[in-house]
Amino acid sequence: MKTYTLNFTQKMPISLAQAWDFFSSPLNLSKITPKSMNFVITSDYTPETKMYEGMIITYKVSPLLGIKMDWMTEITHVKEGHYFIDEQRFGPFKFWHHEHHFEAIEGGVLMIDKLTYGIPFGFLGRIANSIMVAKQTQGIFDYRVKAVDEMFGKYK
Repeated sequence: MKTYTLNFTQKMPISLAQAWDFFSSPLNLSKITPKSMNFVITSDYTPETKMYEGMIITYKVSPLLGIKMDWMTEITHVKEGHYFIDEQRFGPFKFWHHEHHFEAIEGGVLMIDKLTYGIPFGFLGRIANSIMVAKQTQGIFDYRVKAVDEMFGKYK
């Protein structure tokens, strides 16, 4: 299986505690996901719920042509205030490993994401990645940058 790695960084003018509070709540994920994906968390969590190792999060998502799919991820590692890792257990990818890192910097927080993923269907999956999956994934993170900037302000 061919895997792909994408790295994303964003600086935010908020405290590390504020960043952790927002990003460690599974329900906030829908606030930073493009509306076109019809992303809905189906797990029964409250806004006060924070991520923990072993947490299972289920979603409905429409990544392609409006077709709804089920997606399940597990939070496999958490170091409070520093990082968490989610891995797909069931969903559109053959493999999904997403690291979220947070680091206090002067005037705010540096958020670093490392996403490693694989596409099913062998050769056809590699073609799909080069034609649309990589671009769509990049677009999701581009949207997130804008959404986070609108919520917390731009880092100066």
